Amino acid sequence: MKLLRIIPFLLIPLLGAAQDDLLGELEKQAVPPTVPVVATFKSTRIINGHSVETVKRNHMDFRISHRFGRLNSGAYELFGLDQATIRLGLEYGVTDNLMIGIGRSSEQKAYDFFGKYRVLRQTTGARTVPVSVTLFGSTVIRTVRSFIPGEQERSFQDKLSYTGQVLIARKFSERLSLQLTPTYLYRNQPELAADDQLLLAVGIGGRYKISKRVSLNGEYFWALRDKSSAALPYYNSLAVGFDIETGGHVFQLHFTNSLGMIEKQFIGETVGTWGKGDIHYGFNISRTFSLDKKSKRAATDW
Repeated sequence: MKLLRIIPFLLIPLLGAAQDDLLGELEKQAVPPTVPVVATFKSTRIINGHSVETVKRNHMDFRISHRFGRLNSGAYELFGLDQATIRLGLEYGVTDNLMIGIGRSSEQKAYDFFGKYRVLRQTTGARTVPVSVTLFGSTVIRTVRSFIPGEQERSFQDKLSYTGQVLIARKFSERLSLQLTPTYLYRNQPELAADDQLLLAVGIGGRYKISKRVSLNGEYFWALRDKSSAALPYYNSLAVGFDIETGGHVFQLHFTNSLGMIEKQFIGETVGTWGKGDIHYGFNISRTFSLDKKSKRAATDW
């Protein structure tokens, strides 16, 4: 009987050791949760071109994009500030991954219609996805009238152009994000007869956070034109600038050699070059409104 009374006390250390071993095994087998990476870029644009970001579901983004004249126009034109080109845009998040938009540019009096769909989102944790991927497609209608006497007006079909892009981005750290943008651009009737209808291009862009609400952005599009197009007065688009976030607003201040603000124009029809000072000062203003009654204000993940 004395032995039976002692046995439980002898088993206590063994049970404690077994429990520690079991907890240790469970900790080893525990898998961290899958966490989506947010705010690869602050805006749906890097500068001129689209980023992988989409407008959130039931949110409306009103955008004002402005480009002044060339800095090398001199003091008489106030270094370009006397001249202005503008685009107004309205964009809506159908879902968190799908957005649609419409815009009107004073350049060529063009209307653009587009859609973006995020097919893949970068994640960390149990299921790691290294990049975010968003598909972009747009149609542009050029409505400016001919200013050449006797020139026949374009047909409706000839006024159309189309763009398709695959936006591939990775957020490497809290500060650095980069994006690669293969581009397909087709013009039913190019602005110049010597230009090809089909133009392929590759864009690269990125941002580097300087502070909590300010980042340095850069963007370059390389148009893949053949040697026969060397005589065309077109250059590759280069832009640098800053993003400044203030609650529901995002201000983008930048310098670029492109006057146009839609893909047809800044990828295919940039006629200025940085080397000659053909640089335009410009800005984008984005104001997001929530149309969801449950949300009092637009969320902004910086």
